[in-house]
Amino acid sequence: MFADRAKIYVRSGKGGDGHVSFRREKYVPNGGPDGGDGGDGGSVILEVDEGLNTLTKFRHHHHYYAEHGENGGKKNCRGKNGQDIVLKVPEGTVVKEAASGKVITDMSGNNRRMVLLTGGKGGNGNQHYATSTMQAPKYAQPGQPARELELFLELKVIADVGLVGFPNVGKSTFLSRVTNARPKIANYHFTTLNPNLGVVDLGDDKGFVIADIPGLIEGASEGVGLGHEFLRHIERTKVMIHIVDAAGVEGRDPVADIYAINKELEAYNQEIAGRPQVIAANKIDCIYDPENSPVDAIRREFEPKGVKVFPISAVSGEGVKELLYYVRELLSTLDDEVIIFEQEYFPEFGSLNNEPFTVEYDADKDEYVVEGPRIEKMLGYTNLESEKGFAFFQKFLKDTGILEQLEKAGIEEGDTVRMYGLSFDYYK
Repeated sequence: MFADRAKIYVRSGKGGDGHVSFRREKYVPNGGPDGGDGGDGGSVILEVDEGLNTLTKFRHHHHYYAEHGENGGKKNCRGKNGQDIVLKVPEGTVVKEAASGKVITDMSGNNRRMVLLTGGKGGNGNQHYATSTMQAPKYAQPGQPARELELFLELKVIADVGLVGFPNVGKSTFLSRVTNARPKIANYHFTTLNPNLGVVDLGDDKGFVIADIPGLIEGASEGVGLGHEFLRHIERTKVMIHIVDAAGVEGRDPVADIYAINKELEAYNQEIAGRPQVIAANKIDCIYDPENSPVDAIRREFEPKGVKVFPISAVSGEGVKELLYYVRELLSTLDDEVIIFEQEYFPEFGSLNNEPFTVEYDADKDEYVVEGPRIEKMLGYTNLESEKGFAFFQKFLKDTGILEQLEKAGIEEGDTVRMYGLSFDYYK
């Protein structure tokens, strides 16, 4: 069963309520308030587990809850904090908000642990509210509520190089020869249902990670077969080795096959289709007429377009070393960092786009004033000094319709906008 996507529900713990009580001791007739504070609710935490490579466990268990904080007690006893819940995921898991499909976090690179939802703070007991005029307060603060999210988890394999090609062209055989991976190999279409990862070791500490992406078919970009499930695994790869059956063992035209797969890549994501590609013309051990080798036809078609072609035999190993050294040199010219998916949804803001707001013109100060119940909180969370933070702020203004309302109110370039003590110049 294909198991690298899952939909789950998570909830942090509610903060415990503060307690209302008063000292009742034999020789203290007018004891003061001694209500304890509530404990903090547990948080929902994501953590990378190096031992995991699928999301299988999340297919059988869909609901995850952190513990609620305990209520405060008498005699200034503070409630116990709720226990956090830690969800362990494989590296490369992209976490999205289920309804919008927006990325919350990408558990890759240096992002090994993230607090997804913080638990509610415990409420203050009545001891905090005693004053000179109110020495016996009969109220306490309730704990902050729990927070919840429905998540879509998606594993996108982290590999430097992806193997693409039709089923049965020898990708699994190639991977087992060049890496420590041991994929199951059989003469069936869609033999590989989960991507197999392996490390290519060229003996000088300059190896790379390679992934056998399951066989594609025409129509994969439109979801035919398991198209989308397979295609998303190439989103992080920097180089693709396009393996083709050069001998045409199954009666297929290798040049047509290459064009067909590239068409699917382009239909799925043009940026991915434009990444460097190398053609591995496999099964040359099955070519019995060297004078009319189909490898020559592949070279004539693709090498003028800048795509290098290597004749190989995954079975015998012929030509494989030359291919691997070329790929390594190609990787050395590219950016070394893992491709990370940027955050698009911020759980701490909640559903900001649905919150009401007002846009008014202050004639006395000649500026436009924007206010709303969550805007102040958003500004408090956002670091406007960083490029990423300011980009999110601008997107928030656009998505909520604030920019549209400012334009309807007659704002012009250079005018001032004020939001809770912060002033900005407006430019389109």
